[in-house]
Amino acid sequence: MNTLNDENTRSQCKNILRHLQSGKTINPLQALDQYGCLRLGARIYDLKKRGHSIDSRMIRAKNGKKYAEYSMRVN
Repeated sequence: MNTLNDENTRSQCKNILRHLQSGKTINPLQALDQYGCLRLGARIYDLKKRGHSIDSRMIRAKNGKKYAEYSMRVN
């Protein structure tokens, strides 16, 4: 199944890519709050599959939980 056929998924990918290309990082809570995206990891996978170079790093929150933060190198 190609998830990029879904209009909502394409819109989320476009918004997340624009966010990353502006030099900002993004994490799952930001993606949910700003773009209504519950599956940031899946959208990052879709963007990488389309050839975008996106870096990730694991962050440990004060409560001990881990989450991914994504970024792009901007020229």
